[in-house]
Amino acid sequence: MTNQARDGVVATVFVVTWEAAELVTSCLDSLARQTLPHRVLVVDNASTDGTPEVLPARFPDAQVIRTSENLGFAGGVEAGLALVDTPFVALLNNDAVAEPDWLAGLVAALDAHPEAAAVTSRLLLAGVTPPTLNNAGVLLLDDGYGADRGLGEPAEAYAVPDEVFGFSGGAALLRTEAVRSVGGFPAPYFLYYEDTDLSWRLRRAGWSIRYEPAAVVLHEHSATADQGSAMFAYWNERNRLLMHVRCAPAGAAVAVWWRFLLTTGSLAVRRMTRRSGPVAHQQRVGLRLRVLAGAARLLPWALRTRRRGG
Repeated sequence: MTNQARDGVVATVFVVTWEAAELVTSCLDSLARQTLPHRVLVVDNASTDGTPEVLPARFPDAQVIRTSENLGFAGGVEAGLALVDTPFVALLNNDAVAEPDWLAGLVAALDAHPEAAAVTSRLLLAGVTPPTLNNAGVLLLDDGYGADRGLGEPAEAYAVPDEVFGFSGGAALLRTEAVRSVGGFPAPYFLYYEDTDLSWRLRRAGWSIRYEPAAVVLHEHSATADQGSAMFAYWNERNRLLMHVRCAPAGAAVAVWWRFLLTTGSLAVRRMTRRSGPVAHQQRVGLRLRVLAGAARLLPWALRTRRRGG
């Protein structure tokens, strides 16, 4: 038991931010209203928009780590993980606002389920009428893609606590030592699939993942990253390939890579025969070749870290 736990503080809340001074202040204001005592650790990924000046002025009690470069969400969380000495670490997106009893609800859920390493929140889409779900846990689909459980469904859906495949990095609580035991967050991912990867590794190590509907967060979906952009398509596809190398059975991982290669070849043929019109970024041959090159560069790391924690 740590000194902070003895003092009644059992959770450190991580907020990773980059060039989002207005968003992160709303996020941190919501943390100041939490009913459960906690520590706040902000990782500022080398912001240049005034964030370094705003944080100490508005939130003097928050610990701020300022990185020398943008490490992305995964790298930012991993950079701060070594500083955590509380039993639990919570994650909250900088574009999210938590209800006052959010953290208390998550801690109560993990206390009630000692077999669980993480509990994920009920994320609602901010500014949407009628109230609509953003995420009630993470799914792993048959085609190897991760997905938001409940996305677009009415807010009152998924009203019962449940076991899920994975947690959403947008708003969740994890057991600190469980995360460390499986190798921490995959910092090379930068953005996307780091939560699904870690969930899978925790499950391989024998833990479960829970969903707690009473822990509510409003999320400005895509406020800090455009999910229709080439950047999103690149990180999303590259990290999915790497996740399967690190987490999936060997045959399944090979199948995912082989399917990506075959699809890329098919798209290239269509382009050469001029049988394709405008396509999404994920279907563009040039981007897919960049994905393959990026994944290949990190393949030795993915193979080396494959067996740790499960």
